[in-house]
Amino acid sequence: MDKDVARNKSVDPLVVEEAIQELGREPSDDEQPRYVPIELVKPPCSNDASVMYHCYLIELKPNFDCDIPVSDIVLGTRNELDCDTIANMNFELQVQGGPLTVNFKHAGDVSLSSEQVLACRRFQITIFKILVDCKLKKLDEVLERFCLGQNHRTESIDYLLLPVERIHQRPSIIDLESIMSMSSLCNDDSKNSACVNFPQPNNNSHVLLHTQNGMVCTCRIQNSVVYTPHNSILYCITGLLDDLNGNSLMKDSKSLTYKAHYEAKHGINLCFDQQLLLNGRHIFRVQNYLLKCRQQTKKESSDKSVELPPELCAIIMSPISTSNLYSFSLVPSIMHRLESLLLSVNLKHMILDHCPQNITIPTIKVLESITTKGCQENFDLESLETLGDSFLKYAASQQLFKTYQNDREGLLSVNKDKIISNLSLGKLGCDRKISGFIREESFDPKKWTIPGDYSGNYFLNEELLFNKRSIYVGGTRKIDTEVVGDVVEALIGAFLSTGGELDAIYFMNWVGIEVDLDHIRYERHLQVQPEKLIDVGHLESLLDYKFCDPSLLVEALSHGSYMPGGYQRLEFLGDAVLDYMITAYFYHTYPGMTSPRFLTDMRSASVNNDCYARSAVKAGLHEHILASDIVHRNIDSTVNNFGLLSTESTFGFESETSFTNVLADIIEALAGAIFIDSVYNKQIVFQSIRRLLEPLVSPETLKLHPGREFNDYCQKKHYNVQKLVECFQNGEARVTIEVEAEGVTYEHKSTASNKITAHKLAQKQVLRSLKENGL
Repeated sequence: MDKDVARNKSVDPLVVEEAIQELGREPSDDEQPRYVPIELVKPPCSNDASVMYHCYLIELKPNFDCDIPVSDIVLGTRNELDCDTIANMNFELQVQGGPLTVNFKHAGDVSLSSEQVLACRRFQITIFKILVDCKLKKLDEVLERFCLGQNHRTESIDYLLLPVERIHQRPSIIDLESIMSMSSLCNDDSKNSACVNFPQPNNNSHVLLHTQNGMVCTCRIQNSVVYTPHNSILYCITGLLDDLNGNSLMKDSKSLTYKAHYEAKHGINLCFDQQLLLNGRHIFRVQNYLLKCRQQTKKESSDKSVELPPELCAIIMSPISTSNLYSFSLVPSIMHRLESLLLSVNLKHMILDHCPQNITIPTIKVLESITTKGCQENFDLESLETLGDSFLKYAASQQLFKTYQNDREGLLSVNKDKIISNLSLGKLGCDRKISGFIREESFDPKKWTIPGDYSGNYFLNEELLFNKRSIYVGGTRKIDTEVVGDVVEALIGAFLSTGGELDAIYFMNWVGIEVDLDHIRYERHLQVQPEKLIDVGHLESLLDYKFCDPSLLVEALSHGSYMPGGYQRLEFLGDAVLDYMITAYFYHTYPGMTSPRFLTDMRSASVNNDCYARSAVKAGLHEHILASDIVHRNIDSTVNNFGLLSTESTFGFESETSFTNVLADIIEALAGAIFIDSVYNKQIVFQSIRRLLEPLVSPETLKLHPGREFNDYCQKKHYNVQKLVECFQNGEARVTIEVEAEGVTYEHKSTASNKITAHKLAQKQVLRSLKENGL
């Protein structure tokens, strides 16, 4: 999540993040696999006369008044989907008009002959090529390759997506009659006037019409997809227009007939101008309906009706209703979600096979953990990643603290960073093959693999995972090591949030992070008389905690200038404990936060030097610190600066001046002291320190860090941050930021005793200037 240096609360993580983004991310050295779930892969071909398919009903229910009725769809797979997968296939698509609910149900098994399987595959390739490409250009070539590919014996993505048969308004399974009738049309596209049993809208249901296919019954064309060669456009036909033919006046015209229009614009002379015109509409465009903020257009082109002379139309698919065409345009998004969920199931099984049997995790949490922000869906890994990051930091810190009891804080921090760095986590994740499951990009329907389509260079290779389960590799890709590390942290958060700390530890051990939560006695050799050095009773009252060993209180308040090492080891431990407890508190207190990033922002606003230092001053802890005169003078300066700020809240980033870190360190050191004295009781630590931090930030009172707000504002407006100059002069940091916005350059220079504060001040001022100028 945050970069290594940013994990120290004394360093501004947003400044570090900006610097790293400026340098660019380094991808991992090796290409990482892109896994394909085995459930959607067809095994090598056999010569069986019939094939068994497990069928699942995809129920579609719009949650708004929809102009076009939707139809349920049947999914047929060679491999059975488990109950966990089916139970989690309940979600919403963001379609034009509003949300549409998708639900999966098991619909039994069906045995299909080889002829029926061929017809079903041909149907779905045809309909999806039409919907995805909206062109006829390559359809014949694809179908030719499909026929040739029926004898290939390699694994491929292959399942059936078919229309539902309805009997007395109730769904049966597959509408094989329509599919086979459609197949007969494709096999004899010269003159096919045979009627089909399909609901017709008017009394012209059995009239022969002249078309590009020859004489065709109206029952064939009234629910069909046609192609008009004169303009190379595909249309879906909904019926005949009772009162319009070629000699009728065009809509919105007082003198121009359809016949005259086609002759003037296309040079076409309608030979059968007495034929009724067809009512058509443009083919629905396949889109990514999983996007959380899909742009809605007032009127899509598919909504517009057109009048077409039958003689200019070549039937491509029939019978196929507008309802089915619309419903099938939603399928790529639905199948992408199913594929993502199946990847989560496979990853879940791979992990749990190496954990005790009583450990479990919801599949939906695994899906959340492998979904990055780049997917732009309604959920992503950030909340779980933030939670997992805080627990990882805590688990590693307490492990190092108890294992190396004679090491100073500096060495402990170095070893901690080696454990929790994104580089280390990323390498562990790649070694455990987690990288192959990650979802990093927004779904692109144009790149969706149509099942059974052998026209592309798409090959699958079987791979065995650690648990001897099979998965298929559908290619390779470069993934940043940092992203893999983020997913590892999110999985830690997923196990922690659903199963508790031990479950998270089991997962961490499997990944390769060797930590435990065993309690070991902390050996100390501090011989002091606490009552002679500090006011023990007052401090215990302030913390609402009575120490069993008051010498821990002395150690927590002792600066290195007063005692060798001082409070640094306790600070190291308390920092991790407090960070974890605050993050966990926010995660469980606000489970319905509108954005996954809220948890990151609330943690950032609460776990920082400003917050801790102001809490220490507010409680008067600065008066009890044991330190040299120089340190006390720095403390007094900080206290005076804070005196200019409001004391109503301690969270946030209000300070516009730099200050000594001692005040913030004391809060963390006290947390570490209470943690040890209470025999590692984190809840007691949180209850005690929370008294000093109150009121805690909430979604309503949250204020963004100036750096975060500045970056988001400039990215949203597409403004260019041209320069970021940093230098030190006369012991002060100078930062210059320039932003080019709509042809105007906004610049601000800030000076402070450290770069972090100067950077924050420059960002705040430039942002203020942009807003004041209406930008």
